[in-house]
Amino acid sequence: MGTVIFDLDGTLADTSGDLIAAANSCFQQMGHGEVLCMQRDRSVAFRGGRAMLTEGLTRLGQYDAQMVERYYPELLAAYGAAIDVHTRLYPGAIEAVEALSALGYRVGICTNKPEGLAETLLDRLGVRGQFAALIGADTLPVRKPDAAPFVEAVRRAGGEGGKACLIGDTTTDRETARAAGIPCILVTFGPEGRKVTDLEPEALLDDFADLPDLVSELIPLER
Repeated sequence: MGTVIFDLDGTLADTSGDLIAAANSCFQQMGHGEVLCMQRDRSVAFRGGRAMLTEGLTRLGQYDAQMVERYYPELLAAYGAAIDVHTRLYPGAIEAVEALSALGYRVGICTNKPEGLAETLLDRLGVRGQFAALIGADTLPVRKPDAAPFVEAVRRAGGEGGKACLIGDTTTDRETARAAGIPCILVTFGPEGRKVTDLEPEALLDDFADLPDLVSELIPLER
């Protein structure tokens, strides 16, 4: 049984707008304006909440690790309260997921977003039912690029670890695939664009319409 595991942020959906809005709400609580920009700071957003707080405080000349930890829960709360205002699925993403399922692949998600927030977002987007498994940053004691969350996502989806691949958008996903000993497909429409070529994935994805063919080449199903 072949299994395809997707990253979420920057791979299936552009979540940067809502992440940056949550970070800016924290900076406003601190007495500042909107420090991060939705156009310029997409790549910062996809590195996570602490990275956004660190970047913003550094720009303000006020970086303090304790401030990052203090406001991180506030950021998560703000994000959870407005998780789907700007977020959009990438064109063709769910059609590709459905096509893979129709071919006989098991499909799941392995993300470094907290599991509860990932569940909420997928429910709000109306696509949670398309995925047989969801592993978040806090589902296990470890997170990507450790291989364990990926392996668990494959298991929960009903697949086999040796017959699987990971679809992602960053070096974290590339290193996760290496750790798990499986092929990786990196999207070129995420925050890093075609820079992901330097990570030497087994394949690049420019358009979700091409995904079923790429997956079939990397992990063909037994007939």
